[in-house]
Amino acid sequence: MKPHDLESMSVEDLWSLHEFVASVLTRKISAEKTRLDERLRQLDLGGEPGQVKKMSRVRRPYPQVFPKYRNPTRPSETWAGRGKQPHWLTAQLNSGKKARRFPDPAVV
Repeated sequence: MKPHDLESMSVEDLWSLHEFVASVLTRKISAEKTRLDERLRQLDLGGEPGQVKKMSRVRRPYPQVFPKYRNPTRPSETWAGRGKQPHWLTAQLNSGKKARRFPDPAVV
């Protein structure tokens, strides 16, 4: 349609053309949205149409781990038995002592 054709149309004709274009766009947009939601479901990125799962790397919360071992010379130093061994325990183990000699009295 040429611009001069639009200028020669009446207001009623222009309004009906506007409503027709709006209805066609609404149909096409909803069809495209449905197609994209289906593709998301196939990729397992969306559980429900219109909602996308967040792809975050947030660690889940872990319960608090209480200490199992306590340094006999400095009781404020403790170790829960997870991760790298503390220096005080490594030194004691290297000198021939066993880890079971250092239980935390609060746990036992």
